[in-house]
Amino acid sequence: MEDLDYQPNLLAGSLRKKRTGTIGLIIPDSSNMLFADMSKKLEDVFFEKKYNIIVCNSSYDVRREIEHLRTLRSKMVDGILMVPASGEGGHILGIKEAGIPIILLDRKIYGVDVDYILADNHRAGYLAGRHLIGLGHSDIGYIDRAFPHYHSTKRKEGLQEALSEAGLELGGSIVKGGFTYREGADAAAEMMEKNREVTAIFAFNDINALGAIRGLTDIGFRVPEDISVMGNDDIKLGEAFIPGLTTIHYPVEEMAEKAAGILLERIGQPGSGDLKEIILKTDIIIRESTAARR
Repeated sequence: MEDLDYQPNLLAGSLRKKRTGTIGLIIPDSSNMLFADMSKKLEDVFFEKKYNIIVCNSSYDVRREIEHLRTLRSKMVDGILMVPASGEGGHILGIKEAGIPIILLDRKIYGVDVDYILADNHRAGYLAGRHLIGLGHSDIGYIDRAFPHYHSTKRKEGLQEALSEAGLELGGSIVKGGFTYREGADAAAEMMEKNREVTAIFAFNDINALGAIRGLTDIGFRVPEDISVMGNDDIKLGEAFIPGLTTIHYPVEEMAEKAAGILLERIGQPGSGDLKEIILKTDIIIRESTAARR
């Protein structure tokens, strides 16, 4: 076998066993450091379980997401992990009805009865609000997702709860961000144009928060001396950035472990047990981009 460099026919073996040893993973954008880290953690976990992962980028496009699901189904993957691009779920139900185990990560779609593993996004927004209020900020802005989804909505609700407890409100201090650093910069500039009284900004993710720091700097504001900025996700760039980004830690490693455990259980025992909804704890990471109001 060594002399002839013999390689087993995995396809033939898969047809006999009705297993391919592959998992599909659909994420919005692998250039986003959060999803890159998520992919790496999941690949490491499944590699130890002797599974390979096929990674697909939806680019926040439902049409591409649907096409990726068709491709993964045709490749006979044993299960699918997915960060949905939108709140649409008919195509996801189609995968479930085909008998392929599927778990949604950090996005919930109401009416789609599958397994979920979620970060506690409400707690994330609440912790951000409490931190900024504790520093003396009363005019706090929020950079929202361009097209709100479950996670960004929950973060905003958590922020609003913290503000309400302190007798404050967001009011008109909400602007739409995007999926890029530049869009975060533009959002911060738009916010200051709308309300010059804002002294702190919470962005729905770190990419927008880092962009906001740049955008504020470009129009003459200092972070955190004039305006505090914080994000959500705890991507590695946030720690290396100057100033270091105060953020909410996203439990990527724990999510990967939980996802692997549940998906392998579903693959081994199809249709067994109740559907799971697991919510993972989020915590604040305080760095240099937030400071007491001056």
